Amino acid sequence: MKNLFWCTRCFNMSTRPRVEFSAEGVCNACQWSEEKKTFDWDSRKKELLALFDKHRRTDGRYDVLCPVSGGKDGSYVAYQLKHVYGMTPLCITVRPPLEFGIGNENLTDFVNSGYDHLHITLDTDTMQKINRIGFIEHGRPLFGWTTGILSAVIRAAALNEIAPIFYGEDGEMEYGGSTETKFTPYFYVDYIKKVYLSGQYEKTFGQLDQKKIYQWTFPDEGELKRIGVFKTHWSYFEAWDSYRNYLVAKEHCGLKEHEESNSGTFTNFAQNDSSLYALHTYLMYLKFGFGRATQDANIEIRRGALTREQAKPLVQLYDNQYPERHLEEYLEYYKMTREEFDAALDRSVNRELFEKRDGRWEPLFEVQ
Repeated sequence: MKNLFWCTRCFNMSTRPRVEFSAEGVCNACQWSEEKKTFDWDSRKKELLALFDKHRRTDGRYDVLCPVSGGKDGSYVAYQLKHVYGMTPLCITVRPPLEFGIGNENLTDFVNSGYDHLHITLDTDTMQKINRIGFIEHGRPLFGWTTGILSAVIRAAALNEIAPIFYGEDGEMEYGGSTETKFTPYFYVDYIKKVYLSGQYEKTFGQLDQKKIYQWTFPDEGELKRIGVFKTHWSYFEAWDSYRNYLVAKEHCGLKEHEESNSGTFTNFAQNDSSLYALHTYLMYLKFGFGRATQDANIEIRRGALTREQAKPLVQLYDNQYPERHLEEYLEYYKMTREEFDAALDRSVNRELFEKRDGRWEPLFEVQ
């Protein structure tokens, strides 16, 4: 608590894993946001064009694999690949648990706007077991899906011998975290396990029947290199702008928003594929002191749509929002009683930041 502080430009907290701050108290996400305005993107575009020239095929096979959910970011990347750069993408979706109807509708509209698409449904019982372990032991209720959208996609690329996999943004660079990928377009399985899966992969999957988790395992990097498969982020090659992505996806891919704001935040147009995302961000809040509204506010501040002063009451109002509207779904999905569910939440709470009052965790800090 003595060392707790916030970015002086946005609301990134000092508790955020891997975040760094300047001597003036500016987080590295805000520093990168400013640097992007004068960055030499022309040189990155040349890299991108050279990559496309190397991997563009003339025999009708797919040039590139593009993970999508039907949301704004994957839709934007797919649109750029096909309509701006003339590539032939195979789009791919790993079905999430507890899907929203609007998520399914957006994915259908995206596919119908003109894309070849592969839909992967991983074993639902195994997915539930992994997500339950993730929820109870790590405070990560989507751990099975978070792993699957990486592992199963990489396996699909290897199976189909499609070399480039284009994910959307590098979240570490864009939102505050590790900067080790700033000058390299590629990321590898060891980076996925260390950063995206927080070093919890082996412990989690070691508890499961190894015969049932093939799609959650990663191909050997040597084998991927032999086939030619590599993983990259679109945000390495072009200044990332999630609101621009939203507008492009809305105009060209049929993207729709929720009618009301999403649980835990003031926005309605992002992360609309699974109701479990609200639980994920609530647990993030209990572990680190910042939640979904903080994430959204920081994006709006960096793009100039909100001032820090305007965003502060939104963070204070929405971040500590218990995901009540989805509770019955969660209890049924995890096969838990309310008491077991709350006990699982309690395991993840940072007790230096929160205390329990009237059955709910309340912050001991005030957003500054």
